[in-house]
Order: sequence, then structure tokens, then C-alpha cells
Amino acid sequence: QVQLVESGGGLVQAGGSLRLSCAASGRTFGNNDMGWFRQAPGKEREFVAGINWIGSSTYYAGSVKGRFTISRDNAKNTVYLQMNSLKPEDTAVYYCATGGLAYIPAPKGWDYWGQGTQVTVSS
Repeated sequence: QVQLVESGGGLVQAGGSLRLSCAASGRTFGNNDMGWFRQAPGKEREFVAGINWIGSSTYYAGSVKGRFTISRDNAKNTVYLQMNSLKPEDTAVYYCATGGLAYIPAPKGWDYWGQGTQVTVSS
């Protein structure tokens, strides 16, 4: 079994920044790809970013490329999502996931999920 706990969400003005963290336990973190997804009210969950097990390859949704950066620290069993130049349309619950492959954007391709952290961007 694996546990994922997200943190770092909150309320920020448009143009601001937030850094999300996801702490993993119960599984060999360093051997697994990690992903970030988000879900806005009334919308389906969508892929945001993915990173391979060693951190050498990253993948981004077109809507966040150039603004968001995914990274990981295997010594701390933690994956991060640095979000800059935030826009109101980035408002959503953000989830981290594992048990999938970093380049697979479909949520059904991932096995384990955290509980999510709310990000709200005001205009």
C-alpha cells in the first residue's frame, strides 16, 4: 500500500506563486514515476505534470508549460510542483499520483492518489 499526502495549497492572487508538496510512504518512492493532476468544479480530472523515477524526464500539459515545474527529492520521498504566474483558470483541487508512467496523461493509468489540496487563484 502507498500513502500520498499533498500540502501547500491556498489562496493566491493572479500572477502569484505556490509550491505544492506530496509526501509518499509505504512504497519504494525512488522506483516510481510521479504525477500531478487537477480537478476544477464540474470538470474532469486532468494531467498537469509528470516526472520519471530518477527525475531525468518531465512532462507537462500545454496549459502549464513554462509556468509550472515538477521536481522530486527521492531522499525525502517527496515530489514538488512549483507554480508560477498563476491564473484564475488554475483554480482546482490538485492531486499527486503514482503507480503510472510519467508520460501517461490519463488518470485511469495511475493507481494511487492523494487526498488533494485546494488551490484558488483570485483575479
